Amino acid sequence: MPKISSPKYSQSMKQKYAKLGYQYIVNNILTFLLLPFMLTILILILQLSPNEVLSFYNSISFTSLPSICSLFVIIYVSTYYFMSRPRTIYLVDYACFRPPNMFRAPSASFVEHAQLILPTEPKSVRFQMKMLERSGLGEETALPPAIHYIPPTPTMVLAREEAELVIFSIMDSLLEKTRLNPKFIDILIVNCSLFSPTPSLSAMLINKYKLRSNIKSFNLSGMGCSAGLISIDLARDLLQHYPNSNAVVISTEIITPNSYLGKERSMLLPNCLFRMGGAAILLSNKRKDSSRAKYRLMHVVRTHKGADDKAYRCVFEQEDPQGKVGINLSKDLMVIAGEALKSNITTIGPLVLPASEQLLFLFTLIGRKIFNPKWKAYIPDFKQAFEHFCIHAGGRAVIDELRKNLQLSDEHVEASRMTLHRFGNTSSSSLWYEMSCMEAKGRMRKGDRVWQIAFGSGFKCNSAVWKCNRTIKTGTDGPWEDCIDRYPVFIPKIVKL
Repeated sequence: MPKISSPKYSQSMKQKYAKLGYQYIVNNILTFLLLPFMLTILILILQLSPNEVLSFYNSISFTSLPSICSLFVIIYVSTYYFMSRPRTIYLVDYACFRPPNMFRAPSASFVEHAQLILPTEPKSVRFQMKMLERSGLGEETALPPAIHYIPPTPTMVLAREEAELVIFSIMDSLLEKTRLNPKFIDILIVNCSLFSPTPSLSAMLINKYKLRSNIKSFNLSGMGCSAGLISIDLARDLLQHYPNSNAVVISTEIITPNSYLGKERSMLLPNCLFRMGGAAILLSNKRKDSSRAKYRLMHVVRTHKGADDKAYRCVFEQEDPQGKVGINLSKDLMVIAGEALKSNITTIGPLVLPASEQLLFLFTLIGRKIFNPKWKAYIPDFKQAFEHFCIHAGGRAVIDELRKNLQLSDEHVEASRMTLHRFGNTSSSSLWYEMSCMEAKGRMRKGDRVWQIAFGSGFKCNSAVWKCNRTIKTGTDGPWEDCIDRYPVFIPKIVKL
């Protein structure tokens, strides 16, 4: 028997094809308008005889002065255009930290250590256990040695040892990948929120690699998980000002000072989510790097929404009469995160979205203002602007919320979820683990556009848009080299411990 389609299915298919037709017409409107005009001119020219064409050419006469003036104007405008045009910023390559296996922190070991460290606080232990069950973290995430001690020993000496291990490892890997002489590094930017020693981390790098005495170095701290893209924005501004330069950006979070042994639930949450990680990125504005660079930087957008103290209460505990502890994400945090995302989308939308999506967004906005404020706000289809999405792997709730708000598929957020599972929340460097995951899967093709979205304290939402400069072959190095064949994996909502 022939299969009979339902009316709802037929209607949805009609709407789908209608939208596709609308997008094709609007996105190619200039072609549709200019094509008849060009065809008309071509037909008129073909109808002319050679003598008519020659007489028309001879009828055009120029005096010497207007010709010279016109030539001068053309040269002046062309020179001004090329001189004032922003320099192209290339991402030559990057490296991510892969923690040693000895630093692994399986969930069972984490809970056992919590029981030994907090024997008089069973509620805090149960809280952390339930957070781990719902976190989306796997069994291969890593914590530094100071956190493995019982009790943890978050000293300055051990924090600096962790910083040296992570930062020197990724710097060595970057220099090996790019074959860059450290003497040719013109700009150095290091971002780390929690650990800000004196001498600074940037000074530590300058001393270790004997960088030039006139290097422009910056050390950013206290900016949360979105600081990685803030560093990229700073590097872009500096590279626009200094021609023929290289910039190295180091994004990391030192976990050793993060150990918390108290009762406050929102303070215990970072113990469960944050793990070791870091990334080193080489940016350049040299034309000779255009052929070997992996990506080109298209846009960086930074938005900051003010928040009160309630925004930092990420979680709270509820206890019923039976003594069971429940975990809830604070609505305040998600609301403020949503507002920051909306501001970022409003800014970046006109820069990247095709005309069809911008018109739909504009018409909906006008309709809500003039006709009915209760009209549902139109969420632009960012899948038309980007092939890949790197959402900060701050937690399962953040990834799920952005997937829903941006109407993305499971494949679009796969790299974010797998990064959270394999490496945990590595703060500002998580975006680079996600990009490396997509490269390891062989998904990066020439011309593909990548949208990096980072969230951080404040509440900040920062974006960076990259365009793939060349098809990237599946590499044999990187943080995923020993495990990419196992991914993607199924991640249940709750893993009972």
